[in-house]
Amino acid sequence: MASDQGNNQSVERAISVLRAFLTGRPELRVSDVAKATGLGTSTASRLLATLETLEFVERDEVSGLYRLGTAPITLGGVALNQNPVHREARQIAQDLAAALGLGVNVAIRQGDSMFYLANFEGKLAPRSYVLTGQRKPLYATGIGKCLLLGLSAEERRALLPAMQPFTPRTITAHERLDEELATVQGRGYATEIEELAFGRACVAAPIRDRSGAIVAAISISGPLSAIDLPAREAELGRTIIENADSISIGLGYVGPMHLMGSPA
Repeated sequence: MASDQGNNQSVERAISVLRAFLTGRPELRVSDVAKATGLGTSTASRLLATLETLEFVERDEVSGLYRLGTAPITLGGVALNQNPVHREARQIAQDLAAALGLGVNVAIRQGDSMFYLANFEGKLAPRSYVLTGQRKPLYATGIGKCLLLGLSAEERRALLPAMQPFTPRTITAHERLDEELATVQGRGYATEIEELAFGRACVAAPIRDRSGAIVAAISISGPLSAIDLPAREAELGRTIIENADSISIGLGYVGPMHLMGSPA
């Protein structure tokens, strides 16, 4: 038992070292890792050396700073290839981004956040980084609003006891969120205009599996001037619903289920 506890602690410490690189700084000193994890400097140094041997981190020979290595990329690629939503959505999302010249994103819900499974950028919405693997708040994004449709009002309040504002447009009251989601439910797609970040907007639709449950969502996003929602909302709404439906069909969704023998 003591050995198991020691092994578990070693694993937890190694994972905490890797998580230190999720703070936004791409390169860290040993002291930075020690501070972020609460570990001693010598312990952090030993763990980093082990992780470097396993290619989970790499060390710059000139600066001595550590950054993530290639092993996490390999694991991430395997995980994505095994994910059924990613497999069904990847080509559809890539083609849509190329056709529209805008960003197209696919995400699932992880607890109280949305988690990006795929992200493609068209020529009108370029980014210097990928969103895949990042998390964003559910209530301040079009995809997140679609994912929240799968929860009751009571479940949403328990999941999101407080909703902090990111811009003056961010929805922070549950009553307002309830109204917004009722609109989303009625028209089949969600919109978001500068609720998470200034200068950006999106339109999103839910993705369902064979049981009819909402398991993911897909969005078209971009700068306000490129996406032009005031003029193109109806067009983009139809487009995103059609593409979400294509992915849902690939996941086995056949439409709303009706009771046997019920009138047509």
